[in-house]
Amino acid sequence: MNDQQLSQAFRALSDPNRLHIYRTVLASQDQGVAAPEGGCGIGDLMQKLKIGAPTVSHHVHALQNAGLIQLERQGKFVRCYPNRAAARVLMAFFQLS
Repeated sequence: MNDQQLSQAFRALSDPNRLHIYRTVLASQDQGVAAPEGGCGIGDLMQKLKIGAPTVSHHVHALQNAGLIQLERQGKFVRCYPNRAAARVLMAFFQLS
């Protein structure tokens, strides 16, 4: 990630709901469940955050545009998966600070 991409990632994560979504998506993969069973569904995020579908969708797309998560459509459902390369870059950034 270059400085512009890091800036976009930090901007996306500056919103508390997006940060919560990102952490939830990361945790969904850390439970050892591989794709396609892994990941986090939009409905799961709605329940955890107690906010509506349009708001969750807005936040999810902001995280996707920042390169932090990937979306996969499974029929009428959408699942979110972390972009592991981006997560490693963010971890390395904070380890150097």
